[in-house]
Amino acid sequence: MWEDFINALNNFRRNKTRTFLSLLGVIIGVASVIVITSIGSSSTKKVADTFGSAGLDMVNVSAGGMWRRRSAVTLKFNESFRDNLFENVEDIKQIWYKNSVNATITYGETSNSVNCSAVEKGYLEALCMELEGGSRFFTVTDDQEGTQKIILNHDTALSFFPAGDAVGKKILIVISKVSFSFEVIGVLKEQTTGMENGAAFIPRGFYDKKIQPNADAQTVMVQAISNEKATAIVDKIKDYCTSLSGTDTSINVTTMQTMIDQISNITSTLAKMLSAIAAISLLVGGIGIMNIMIVTVTERKQEIGIRKALGASPADIRQQFLVESASITLIGGFFGVLLGILISLAVEYVQKQAYVINTNACIIAFIFSVFVGIFFGLNPASRAAKLDPVIALSGE
Repeated sequence: MWEDFINALNNFRRNKTRTFLSLLGVIIGVASVIVITSIGSSSTKKVADTFGSAGLDMVNVSAGGMWRRRSAVTLKFNESFRDNLFENVEDIKQIWYKNSVNATITYGETSNSVNCSAVEKGYLEALCMELEGGSRFFTVTDDQEGTQKIILNHDTALSFFPAGDAVGKKILIVISKVSFSFEVIGVLKEQTTGMENGAAFIPRGFYDKKIQPNADAQTVMVQAISNEKATAIVDKIKDYCTSLSGTDTSINVTTMQTMIDQISNITSTLAKMLSAIAAISLLVGGIGIMNIMIVTVTERKQEIGIRKALGASPADIRQQFLVESASITLIGGFFGVLLGILISLAVEYVQKQAYVINTNACIIAFIFSVFVGIFFGLNPASRAAKLDPVIALSGE
């Protein structure tokens, strides 16, 4: 077989143009598969890096959809619910309540409508949010007394205070047509994603006393004792709430890990679909190789006749041409993998982001390319093996 491989390389050198054109389809096909799968892997990694590990222990619970049985009980997120949830669901570290309200913030001549979140002490810290301005988050006093303090996110603070001097300033907030004066005590660092997207945060104690007294929470944020327990808690909370309400649609429960998994599944599915499309070019390249090999068998009839006359068996002839067709895709696969990696690195350099080379895709694409060469070379090789030596020597 090694001798057949060396002879194949010699034949490739004698027909450089034909060999190059045969290789081209394989190289493009393999490179396309690698680039597309690498893009999918990089997108998945980017999602994971963007979300980070912070917040993976958090479970978001909100009221369910409108389609409920008439006999179903509407759950109320009050203090009784919080206490019972602690008692009946294991592995819970902490529970926070949150309400959201549309508010209009005014400072000087600037006025914007924003989503304002009323949160409890420790809520922002639990989501691993950090301050870029100010020295503290909400305290127990802020929550219990309902002080008129506010923490702005990065973009909101920038829209009102371009110079970055928001902390300590007084702003006017209109909620339900009632105006309140708030002091800015902090500005959050910029974040692109996460489970919290409020533009501004106020103590829930203020909301409970001044906006809607004794209001039930709209959202319950449950912190598990570890990241690993968060997924299991989801099912436990669902089961518990179903037992209370009589319906499994009473609440919606989501985790950051669930969000990451959903986005990763989407990008992975798209990458696989596009890879399958790219792999078609490998099949097209295989058809081209089969055509070239048929031409090669026709041109080398006398060589085949001489080998048979010297005692070569049909199996030897078949092996010779199978090795030759497999060698084309072997070389094409190697350069295709190399080209795919180089293009991936170029994309990484241009986009200035971490790029993940999908090793499994490289191996699979390479093996598949060799398989294509064997599969499409089988017919020409069988034709060569079946040639009558007398006819082959005559060149007819």
